[in-house]
Amino acid sequence: MEKRILIKAPAKINLSLDVLHKRDDGYHEVKMIMTTIDLADRIELAELNEDKIKIASQNRFVPDDERNLAYQAAKLLKERYNVKKGVYISILKMIPVAAGLAGGSSDAAATLRGLNKLWNLGLSIDELAELGAQIGSDVSFCVYGGTALATGRGEKIEHLPAPPPCWVILAKPTIGVSTAEVYRNLKLENIKHPNTEAMIDAICNQDFHGICKNVGNVLESVTLQMYPEVHNIKTKMERFGADAVLMSGSGPTVYGLVQYQSRLQRIYNGLRGFCDQVYAVRLLGKRHLD
Repeated sequence: MEKRILIKAPAKINLSLDVLHKRDDGYHEVKMIMTTIDLADRIELAELNEDKIKIASQNRFVPDDERNLAYQAAKLLKERYNVKKGVYISILKMIPVAAGLAGGSSDAAATLRGLNKLWNLGLSIDELAELGAQIGSDVSFCVYGGTALATGRGEKIEHLPAPPPCWVILAKPTIGVSTAEVYRNLKLENIKHPNTEAMIDAICNQDFHGICKNVGNVLESVTLQMYPEVHNIKTKMERFGADAVLMSGSGPTVYGLVQYQSRLQRIYNGLRGFCDQVYAVRLLGKRHLD
């Protein structure tokens, strides 16, 4: 009987995202705090008799070829470790596509972790994270999951404790945002930098109000200006009473942190009135163990 492995690929949100400068390699030097949430794609890996990588997804926005980061993850492992087996990768998308939630990166990370078991490669999680950095900036973080400070272009990871538990409401307008375009329009000389150190202190002290006070994302100013829909969602979420509201990544998803469930339903219902993709989930913030 063919071997199969099922693995979850959770989304991430940025509690803070700072851009320091443009690097010589064309990337931007970033300093950001990310944490995982309980909204996850489901990845199923099955051995194939032929030496091929096949991708299947019901979502028409998910490529089934080399453009797919999960495909790239499998190809990287095959080439690096001379694996002569094939794999069928089925991706059940729960995370919205191109949303600033690292859905594609998380799928790639889950594929690395799953194939390490399926193909008995015996790699450590640190080795998998190092490989992930070759696929995309967020993949290393997604290999570990949990909560972390990411620097460099996002691939240097310092682990942090999980933030105090709370609810996360996400709302994604029906638009796509080009990360490259957002970075191109970012004016580094007049951005307001978030206080990353204060955010780290708040997380370490389990200080929910301190976390709410220090959320910040320098890309927000660009995306909110380019896409009024994102601005509209942020304003409404604040008005409905979320404890903190921020755009994740380069957008367009906006999330709100909510401490009390009694307020959650009101915010959720209010957003559902004008936005199709609304989710209410918990913070995960805990690392994958293997």
